[in-house]
Amino acid sequence: MYAASFRRLASGVAFIATASGGAVLSLASSDKDRTIVESLRRTIGDPTASVPPRSVQESALSGASLSNPLDLLVIGGGATGSGVALDAATRGLRVGLVERDDFSSGTSSRSTKLIHGGVRYLEKAVFNLDYGQLRLVFHALEERKQLIENAPHLCHALPFMTPCFSWFEVVYFWMGLKMYDLVAGPRLLHLSRYYSAKQSVELFPTLASKGKDKSTTLTGTVVYYDGQMNDSRVNVGLACTAALAGASVLNHAEVVSLIRDAVSQRVIGARIRNNLSGKEFDTYAKVVVNAAGPFCDSVRKMADGESKPMICPSSGVHIVLPDYYSPQGMGLIVPKTKDGRVVFMLPWLGKTVAGTTDSPTSITSLPKPHEDEIQFILDTITDYLNIKVQRTDVLSAWSGIRPLAMDPTAKNTENMSRDHIVLEDCPGLVTITGGKWTTYRSMAEDAVDAAIKSGKLKPSNDCVTQKLQLVGSYGWDPSSFAALAQQYVRVKKTHGGKMVPGTMDTAAAKHLSHAYGSMADRVATIAQEEGLGKRLAHGHPFLEAEVAYCARNEYCESAVDFIARRCRIAFLDINAAEKALKRVVEILASEHKWGKSRQMQELKMAKEFLQTFKSSKNAH
Repeated sequence: MYAASFRRLASGVAFIATASGGAVLSLASSDKDRTIVESLRRTIGDPTASVPPRSVQESALSGASLSNPLDLLVIGGGATGSGVALDAATRGLRVGLVERDDFSSGTSSRSTKLIHGGVRYLEKAVFNLDYGQLRLVFHALEERKQLIENAPHLCHALPFMTPCFSWFEVVYFWMGLKMYDLVAGPRLLHLSRYYSAKQSVELFPTLASKGKDKSTTLTGTVVYYDGQMNDSRVNVGLACTAALAGASVLNHAEVVSLIRDAVSQRVIGARIRNNLSGKEFDTYAKVVVNAAGPFCDSVRKMADGESKPMICPSSGVHIVLPDYYSPQGMGLIVPKTKDGRVVFMLPWLGKTVAGTTDSPTSITSLPKPHEDEIQFILDTITDYLNIKVQRTDVLSAWSGIRPLAMDPTAKNTENMSRDHIVLEDCPGLVTITGGKWTTYRSMAEDAVDAAIKSGKLKPSNDCVTQKLQLVGSYGWDPSSFAALAQQYVRVKKTHGGKMVPGTMDTAAAKHLSHAYGSMADRVATIAQEEGLGKRLAHGHPFLEAEVAYCARNEYCESAVDFIARRCRIAFLDINAAEKALKRVVEILASEHKWGKSRQMQELKMAKEFLQTFKSSKNAH
């Protein structure tokens, strides 16, 4: 068996070496495109830049008429939809985007937080000599590099440790991950390497030295690198960058119906409802792009009630544990569980996130994690740790829906696509779905290309998003937090209303720097000058000033928008999120001029939202 595995690995090396010659993607760009990127850099990188107010964005959408339509109307404000809006706006097109809830409110905020090239796809490519799978890996590795470079404050390289309990496993995983290095080529983050059992336990103190059946001993580990991100903050950054580039983006705005031309039956616009005010209006566009993720079939059915489904939803559950489960700079990967899944355990925002499951599910706007899935993750990581994993240690657990896609026009639909699909099965409605977070940018590029062809649009330039950084990236470097700690204090109000200055400690400064990049100075200024320097919850670095900043600069329109997507406290610690709610609502009420009834409604909705998560309170 071992000999057969090694023969297949050897043939795979030859296969990759042959294929890699023509697989490197070209990044050449014209002088015109470079000039456009430089102009956009000045706009997006301006430290005083502010996104247009929500009222202005709504007026731009409602003002698009049949005689003066938008070029593109994007439905869906997840990673792909926001990426489409940014791509189209930076090509000089007139763009609108609507999202019925909040940017990143669906799948895009509930990911494993990984920016990965796809080690599993590489294994399939090697053993099946499948060039299609190999192309997926090349493509994802290229996009991984671009995403980390374009949002460096929110994305970084992270080492992953693969435990080995025999010398066969050491050699097998070492060879496989060296292939991963080879495929990455110039896109390599860091070289993979082997660590002895002693070195491994020094790097990962909670790693078990015995196998799950206690009959085998840890031989060593193979460590490789992939990327990690703060997913919803990248998504919000995409939407705000698109707004700065000229797109009219509007969250909490739902498409209630599509408008079709009476003669040609082409989709030419949509009826929109502002879910905050209840007001409805029509907006018109030459092309509508459906980027609604798991809900894209419901949008397609608005255009054609007979359209065949193309989404096969899959549930992915993650749990958050205290930081002592994993060291700060090292992740753990279980490459194959008893039922063939991959489970990760990663440090993330000062805690440990573990997951994921992969099981069929139904489509719902607020999916809940099942207790058996939480237990599966706990049982799996228990086999690889030397400490007892307790259900009562779960700080937060959530479920996300992966929109695995199948082409409804294909004759064979046995295999779901891990790649993305772009199609126009109804004139004027371009649908983009499938794929993964890592490749959102190229998915958006393909969707905009299809929209340009469909609507015979005339962009002023080619796609420039490969080298375009997101808001907060320009002028940021890893040491920026030190300047924040030196230059600012956190002034806070006591219960008696007295202003008390406090230090901008390292934890708060690092958090602000990584969450907001070069815009962190603006948050720190609010904390210093407006008496909003108090922490929202004990043991967490989130400041009151962030609520005000996000309301003014990031289209934060509700308490859930803040606790779930602008700051990640709901995902990190449900109990802390509940304690922070009252103050979050008070600050948002001040910013948005809410009355008492709206404040009570916000508290109720936020508590209902948190009930879709699970924590130690749910332990049996």
